[in-house]
Amino acid sequence: MTDVLWSPSAERIEQSALRAYLDWLAEREGRPFDDHDALHTWSVADVDRFWRSVVDYYDVAFSTSWEQVRTADDMPHTRWFTGARLNWAEHALRRGADDDPALVCVQEGGAPAREITRGGLRRSVAAAAGWLRRAGVRPGDRVCAYLPNTEHAVIGLLAAAAVGAVWSCCSPDFGAEGTIGRLAQLEPTVLVVADGYHWNGHAVDRADVVARLRAELPTVRHVVAVPSVFDRPVPEGATPWAELLAVDAEPEFAQVEFSHPLWVLFTSGTTGLPKGLVHGHGGITLEGLKWSGLYCGLRPGERMFTYTSTGWALWNMQLGALTQGASIVLYEGSPGHPPGAVWEVAARTGADVVLMGAAVVTATANTGVSPRTEHDLSRLRHVMVSGSALPPAGYDWLYSHVRSDMRIDSTSGGTDVSGSFVGANEYSPVRAGRIGGRLAGVDCAAWDDDGNPVVDEVGDLVVLQPMPSMPVHLWNDPDAERYTDSYFDTWPGVWRHGDWVTLHADGSVAIHGRSDSTLNRQGVRLGSGDFYDVLDTMEEIDEALVVGVDLPDDEYWLGLFVVPAQGHTLDDDLRATIVSALRSRLTPRHVPDEIVEAPAVPHTLSGKRLEVPIKKLMAGRPLERAANLASVDDPDALRWYARFAADRRA
Repeated sequence: MTDVLWSPSAERIEQSALRAYLDWLAEREGRPFDDHDALHTWSVADVDRFWRSVVDYYDVAFSTSWEQVRTADDMPHTRWFTGARLNWAEHALRRGADDDPALVCVQEGGAPAREITRGGLRRSVAAAAGWLRRAGVRPGDRVCAYLPNTEHAVIGLLAAAAVGAVWSCCSPDFGAEGTIGRLAQLEPTVLVVADGYHWNGHAVDRADVVARLRAELPTVRHVVAVPSVFDRPVPEGATPWAELLAVDAEPEFAQVEFSHPLWVLFTSGTTGLPKGLVHGHGGITLEGLKWSGLYCGLRPGERMFTYTSTGWALWNMQLGALTQGASIVLYEGSPGHPPGAVWEVAARTGADVVLMGAAVVTATANTGVSPRTEHDLSRLRHVMVSGSALPPAGYDWLYSHVRSDMRIDSTSGGTDVSGSFVGANEYSPVRAGRIGGRLAGVDCAAWDDDGNPVVDEVGDLVVLQPMPSMPVHLWNDPDAERYTDSYFDTWPGVWRHGDWVTLHADGSVAIHGRSDSTLNRQGVRLGSGDFYDVLDTMEEIDEALVVGVDLPDDEYWLGLFVVPAQGHTLDDDLRATIVSALRSRLTPRHVPDEIVEAPAVPHTLSGKRLEVPIKKLMAGRPLERAANLASVDDPDALRWYARFAADRRA
């Protein structure tokens, strides 16, 4: 048994938002709910009744009532609250007095924070939605953005949602290819762009990327320019951001069907174009209320600070705080400029809850700073980490150098559901390397290769019953073929998430990384397809293959195998050219740890690069268990990778 590092007091539990819900639920159901375990057991035994309780407890405002909690269709065809109409943006804006803070905007470098009140946010969203309507945007049209983590992204999303349009955003640390590869699929009508972003004390100019987006997204009728970084004229033909907010309008929220598309989040594009995950108004409203209310424990007047970019699902998840009447802190810049910057921001903005990647915690710890000696973090009661597992040393550092009396909550879910499957709750103790348990309404399990549930053993993370926040569909996938292939090809009707997981007998959980070929570096998922989009255009390279492997002590190895074209060799000059291309056309995160010359890239018989088997070889699995040589086009090439992996481990 792993040692308990922290346990909640009886007083903390009694005063928690979760306990308040359980007391209400006990009266409603006429039975006791002594703790979270009782809630989880009930919630998966009667999934429909659980989600009805979320609707009633948080007073979800359906403008037309629902007919059926969910249809009897198997995943991924289940539909929730049929007949009901609502608008997610209305729920995000309805709570709080006009002078209550809604957004706290901070930029790296220590400039004073700017607060936007609830009233100011409501007015801005109404004005921007009015502009969109006058520009001809209608429900279902796509409003896309290339924005950093500033108020413009929040206002843009809320305005698009109020109209019933579909939102999608790429972070400006994405290069042109990666952004076009995502947004072009959506055929956007409006594009909202910033000219750059701040990082490590520098202003990064993205005017060239914006120019390419305008040239290569032919469906865009209106470009809105956000004055983000540089003091330069608005590009010709673009609308200044100020014009969106110039004309006041009455708040108007299009009442849309429960599964009407709200936003599109993109997967990493491991095997081709990134998948566009379409989430609906209703599912995100319910998941956001549940997660922010029961698990973040947020209440009106509290603040949540999430360190994220607009390209990570954490950005979307944090918006659930607005539905509780809490405010959110938007930080634009590097987490480590200067070292410990994120903790200075958490203290300065009075954050009650902080959410960030585990890699940010580790990186800060490695700088030697001790935030508790420099800043007042007395309001901080809850630190949530995601993206990867927090190593034991990270728990020790947080309790020693941030605050000794707080919950550390390692939570795990996915862009796929814009939420979490597992995490802590107000009853669970904190133990290094362990996640508290499964969240209410999430019927997940660990299965072995034969589809049998396992406990205290590593298995595939599966979800056995539908969740409202699962994608309503994938973009350009009318027959759900890609949706089915992505999550249900192994076990029809059962969601296979692609994570290795251990569900322990005591209810705690451990996540061991991706069981597929997804690259996850510093908590950010990278698509191998993005690498190939760049490398396949280089005349010096015949073919390439990229894999990422989790190593002990939270280390990660991103390896790039390169087959030089005839007449070329992988020398220092070519390595430098590859690094420069990946850094400039994608992001610095895409620069590999090692570039290795390989004799060939093996494929499946249908032509797919063998990323998963080679990842397994690099992780130490023997060749005979990593791949079926009968289904490989070049078995000798795969044997070379097996020898390389063995030599590297020796």
